[in-house]
Amino acid sequence: MDTVAGSLPVPASGDASFRRYFRLQKGGESFIAMDAPPPQENCLPFVRVARYLEAMQLQAPRIIEADVENGFLLLTDMGSEQYLDRLQRDPDSADALYGAAIDALLRMQRRGAAYQSILPPYDEKLLRFELTLFHDWLCGTHLNIEFSDDDERAWQACCDVLVENALGQPQVFVHRDYHSRNLMVMDDGTPGILDFQDAVEGPFTYDLVSLLKDCYIHWPAERVRLWALDYYRRLGEKIHRQVNEQRFIRYFELMGVQRELKAAGIFCRLNYRDGKRAYLGDVPRTLDYIVETGPRYAELDFVVRLIKEKVLPAWDGP
Repeated sequence: MDTVAGSLPVPASGDASFRRYFRLQKGGESFIAMDAPPPQENCLPFVRVARYLEAMQLQAPRIIEADVENGFLLLTDMGSEQYLDRLQRDPDSADALYGAAIDALLRMQRRGAAYQSILPPYDEKLLRFELTLFHDWLCGTHLNIEFSDDDERAWQACCDVLVENALGQPQVFVHRDYHSRNLMVMDDGTPGILDFQDAVEGPFTYDLVSLLKDCYIHWPAERVRLWALDYYRRLGEKIHRQVNEQRFIRYFELMGVQRELKAAGIFCRLNYRDGKRAYLGDVPRTLDYIVETGPRYAELDFVVRLIKEKVLPAWDGP
């Protein structure tokens, strides 16, 4: 790539995919090179969504050069301080950081209305597939938990509740991984947004759940509730006429259960399929959200008991 010809690449970060990132310096400027091997990764969704976010005037990497056929992109550098780094070092910054992230999320949902119909749908097939990750990879492969016929029926009934909850919500532009490892601390106070290539049209609470019920950092339930209600109150009258506060909380909490089951399953799959064992350490934190939320919803009794009585007691960690 001509812009950084002769520059020495330095590993910048990795993620849960096959992508690799390198930082390059040239003429006093810093750039990020993304290596996304075509057999495993497709750069085109990243390129498309990056352009949408730029049009929305959100902080996201801009594409300087692209060799999509070979899986190489040259991007602007969003820095090296994740939200997670700052929150762990300075918990008192949480209100400001989450306030800025909610501002950006609302902008993405409002301005993203122009693009959401172009995105893949977060449909029933995808939602149900994601739930199988917990059943198959965590319960099956990792813990060898066998489901009886009654267990299978109870599991499917829980899945039905979670899928119906997601599909019944107002549908918006969804980042799909909007959390503290994919948000960067920027000088102007707005978050830098990364890892957006899997964006879909889906439930309006999904990204809020990703942000506030984060698999990598936990906040007290009442604080999460207050942040969630701050988001709700800023949605505007049109949504408020469709979704009252009680309904919103139900949407938010059940959406959280779906995401947390999916994430816990993915962490196990990353261990067995990709050799990324460290993610197993995030599973108990992720499932604790379900234990915390589940008792308020009788229809989730099977999943809560499964996690409390079989999964967490048997968990062996990374």
